[in-house]
Amino acid sequence: MAVIGIMSAMHEELAAVLARMPDEQRVTVAGRDFWVGHWQGHAVVAVLSRIGKVAAATTATVLLERFQVDTLVFTGVAGGMGSGVRVGDVVVANGFVQHDMDASPLFPRHEVPLYGRARFEADVNLSAQLAEAGQQVLAKAAQHLGAGTLADFQLDSPRVHQGLVISGDRFVATSTESQALRLALPDALAVEMEGAAVAQVCHDYAVPFAAVRTISDRADDAAHTDFNRFIREVASRYSLAILSQWLTNRRSD
Repeated sequence: MAVIGIMSAMHEELAAVLARMPDEQRVTVAGRDFWVGHWQGHAVVAVLSRIGKVAAATTATVLLERFQVDTLVFTGVAGGMGSGVRVGDVVVANGFVQHDMDASPLFPRHEVPLYGRARFEADVNLSAQLAEAGQQVLAKAAQHLGAGTLADFQLDSPRVHQGLVISGDRFVATSTESQALRLALPDALAVEMEGAAVAQVCHDYAVPFAAVRTISDRADDAAHTDFNRFIREVASRYSLAILSQWLTNRRSD
């Protein structure tokens, strides 16, 4: 049976996933708790990614080496970068770049040394499946979040976007830094701290990878002031619903 790896960026997301895995068993490797079980008939290994590129890469490597996952999906939040990408929207990555990779003048800025590339692609089919699941969920956002939550966070007709996600070992929360990233990587839709590293690991192992990120702020001076509540009432519910819908769709294929 194929094994699906689910990496969650937030404790709340992981807890929500584990609540759907009635037979999960904890296996501790490299100081991390991996939860092995089943969800909707699929063999699943769920784990907290930890924060930052190195920590996430270690987690991904253990998933691939020790648990031999065949497909890897990452869920979490991100800062919105692209025009029209609003708080409460969802970005499904079709590619990843490390915005803080700079080995110039030996290599072009953003290019990963010895790979000959800056961008690591997400799996096309997997990303398309997650985008479809996201659209199905967001079409019924009030059902998943509640009308009150939509109103409280001013989430008006949330949308799914597909495009470039950029990663770096820095929490981007100022307008100055956000604008600099937009100038350097104008195609970027969202910024976070793990995805590009995991994408590089999955590239090395030739394992399909994709990521779903809920936009929690615009990565600027007006970043969301009630982050914990947003994670609890919006992002974690989106993640659970999208993953559940994706697994449902896979069973019906």
